[in-house]
Amino acid sequence: MTAPLLCLQGLTKAYPGVIANNNVSFDIGKGQVHALLGENGAGKSTLVKMIYGLVKPDSGSMLLNGVPYAPSEPRAARADGIAMVFQHFSLFDALNVAENIALGMENPPKMGDLAKRIRDVSETYGLPLDPYRRVGDLSAGERQRVEIIRCLLQDPRLLIMDEPTSVLTPQEVNILFETLRKLRSEGTAILYISHKLEEIRALCDHATVLRLGENVGECIPAETSARDMAELMVGTGLKTPERSGRALGDVALDISGLSVPAPSEFGTGLKNLHLTVRKGEVLGVGGVAGNGQDELLAVLSGEVRSASDAVKLHGKPIGNLGPTDRRRLGVLSAPEERLGHAAAPDMSLTENAMLTGSVRENLVRRGFLKWRQAQAFAERIIEDFDVRTPGPGNAARSLSGGNLQKFVIGREILQRPEVLVVNQPTWGVDASAAAAIRQAMLDLAADGAAVICISQDLDELMEISDRFAALNEGRLSTPQDTAELTIEEIGLMMGGAHGMEVAHV
Repeated sequence: MTAPLLCLQGLTKAYPGVIANNNVSFDIGKGQVHALLGENGAGKSTLVKMIYGLVKPDSGSMLLNGVPYAPSEPRAARADGIAMVFQHFSLFDALNVAENIALGMENPPKMGDLAKRIRDVSETYGLPLDPYRRVGDLSAGERQRVEIIRCLLQDPRLLIMDEPTSVLTPQEVNILFETLRKLRSEGTAILYISHKLEEIRALCDHATVLRLGENVGECIPAETSARDMAELMVGTGLKTPERSGRALGDVALDISGLSVPAPSEFGTGLKNLHLTVRKGEVLGVGGVAGNGQDELLAVLSGEVRSASDAVKLHGKPIGNLGPTDRRRLGVLSAPEERLGHAAAPDMSLTENAMLTGSVRENLVRRGFLKWRQAQAFAERIIEDFDVRTPGPGNAARSLSGGNLQKFVIGREILQRPEVLVVNQPTWGVDASAAAAIRQAMLDLAADGAAVICISQDLDELMEISDRFAALNEGRLSTPQDTAELTIEEIGLMMGGAHGMEVAHV
């Protein structure tokens, strides 16, 4: 047993209508990589916010090295040696690496001195980084390095990491893990949050499992199977997605010579894409974040127009049609960004159901909205996709990220699309919910729909897709049968290695 660095004692935090954490207690040892597991809405985010000074507990206490610890704000937590790498990067694209890091420091040194420290620390921990490169030109993996180096410059005693591998290739994950193991050997404690349970097994020394805001168990990940950990998280058996035998039908969606300029200086243009997707097929599209995934979904959904014949549905040109017309024809989509793009944060779930379901669910009559039917539609989504919320009148922003994701995906699937395009369908979603979403996509394909799943989760793509293609700098690789590929080969394709020639399918 390692000596405790941080002791949590009976932490409790309640919000209107929900107890986020209820009497949570556990210790994090010095030089220990400690996993914090739990399904969506289990209370993980609230707990780490209390540790980092973003939220004040209603009751309970913490000890840091045996001394009472109660940070009033993140600045106080950082002063006590607590650092955090958030799931969503907080970087300015127009500034360089050193300038971004300086913004997060209380008393930054001269830029030349800071640049030298960045180089020294990045090389010491195997995370090479040029302090003068503009952040807008960095890959997702390099941006994460900026966040990590910013934390390491604080010489932290405890490093909190929230879903750190969600935007990394397998090769980049290996580099990150080597860095974290080096930190552990130097005595730094790491609190690691992830839904990728095999990664937890490979990296973490100990795990605490939360369910409905309570500590329901501890385990040693290396001695516990991923399935057992998942079932401890959800409190019941875990269903594995099953493919039903299905024959592929005619071509549903045909993309030919599709090129679209970058939407902004920091966006990615699409370059001469060729692709076909058949009825009953799940096509997986992988790629490291920032290589054209958002742009591809925008073009297929109609948010960005293209040449009319560059996108065809059942042989008919639709490239010049907008989102509403495409939805009427059966082309539906769910973007990666949940709040602000897939859902309006301050609108209720009923209103959000109306936003995309009005056409196919017949929720408008002679210009008037049919609210009872819209509410019934929202209630059906909540029930069928196990969305944890008091009711359809709650605002979208009141849901945890994973529960909002279930609502967004369920809203599109229940509209019976002929073509469904989704970006990161299970991002930030626990194992049980992820399995349910993947099964819903497989069932949709079994009913004859064409599904394009854009994802950075390689296990997901291997599990559900019939063919796989990689996006790199806006170019699409030749799709290949997923069954013939290994995770390593897919990772190399995502990184821009072999097989990136333009696909002609």
